[in-house]
Amino acid sequence: MPREWDEVKYEVAVANRVLAEVGLATGFRASLGHASMRLPNDPDKFVVKGRGYAVDALHSMRPQDMIVVDIEGYKVDGPVGSSQPFEVIMHSSIMKARPEVNSVVHVHPHYTVLATTLGRRLRPMNQEGAQLVQKELPVWNHVKTVQTEEEGAEVAALMGDSPAILLRGHGATSAGGSLEDAVMTMMQIEEQAKMNYWAYSAAGPDHPYLEDELVDEMSGRTPLPQLPHFAQVLPSGWRPRVGGVWQYYTRVVTSNPEAKPEIGRP
Repeated sequence: MPREWDEVKYEVAVANRVLAEVGLATGFRASLGHASMRLPNDPDKFVVKGRGYAVDALHSMRPQDMIVVDIEGYKVDGPVGSSQPFEVIMHSSIMKARPEVNSVVHVHPHYTVLATTLGRRLRPMNQEGAQLVQKELPVWNHVKTVQTEEEGAEVAALMGDSPAILLRGHGATSAGGSLEDAVMTMMQIEEQAKMNYWAYSAAGPDHPYLEDELVDEMSGRTPLPQLPHFAQVLPSGWRPRVGGVWQYYTRVVTSNPEAKPEIGRP
């Protein structure tokens, strides 16, 4: 087995554990969801959390549990007796349609699911993730799982170049250039959905939200190195690396001595 496969299996196992750690796959939804990542040197294959394990919960995923799948959704490698996730075609269809996508995440987030069932558009409510919902996210108006090629192609087409698609009464699927991108997108969409629900409950269906001009102000700011109080400490061309949340949770799920079975680097 190529070493790259081992490394990507480790990263995908960690990402699945993070989805559980942040509450996107817990309780009776502990086994519902999956993260995937393309193989960098073989982009027509990807690694994904599968089905058929003795403990089929995202919190317990190990690298050796991961499944290697080809771009059509067929299993290439994985534990004996295991299978691809039931909605593997959603991953493969999105990756086929969008070569820039290296990772896909699907989970059943509580507040996001509730918003889709209520037919409520997610509106920007706070800074974290505001730009993700500034434009209305596409909604696949079905509760069923995405299992056929036709369904996968329909979801991918409806998603277009959006960072995510909502599945009515079912869940959400995000896509990104990396596992971090796809997972953080899902976390922030669920945060926006939660804030929408709270506002709906407190102020009614016509509750206030952040207007476009306020969200647009978040883009196009003066680069920090050009501000006088940062010019002496930040080099020209510096760009912020805002990855603390991802780094924190990946450390939690890989170093927690109570997390069983233990996860080990290849």
